[in-house]
Amino acid sequence: MSTSTPATGTAEAAGTPATRTATEATGARTDEAASLIGDARTRIDTLDDRIIGLVQERMAVSAVIQEARITSGGRRVNLSRETEILGRFREALGKPGTPLAMTLLELCRGRV
Repeated sequence: MSTSTPATGTAEAAGTPATRTATEATGARTDEAASLIGDARTRIDTLDDRIIGLVQERMAVSAVIQEARITSGGRRVNLSRETEILGRFREALGKPGTPLAMTLLELCRGRV
């Protein structure tokens, strides 16, 4: 596969990158690997969209819980519950699960 240098006046010259081949875009050395990587990246993008949606849903549910707790005279955050969540993430995902859970908890605090 060869790539040519675009002439002046093309999209790249105007600041838009030229279209890259699949192997260039994926870092793969073969078309077969590039295809596999491209398909897997599409799947990852789909999973990321689902994860983002679930995080947003969790944030909304957490806001309902916080509102009910505060309205009843309680505190906004329940530290023992957060400790449970941290443990569950750490158990399921290992050491990196803890900062992931912390980030999730942070996203879900203070929305009321």
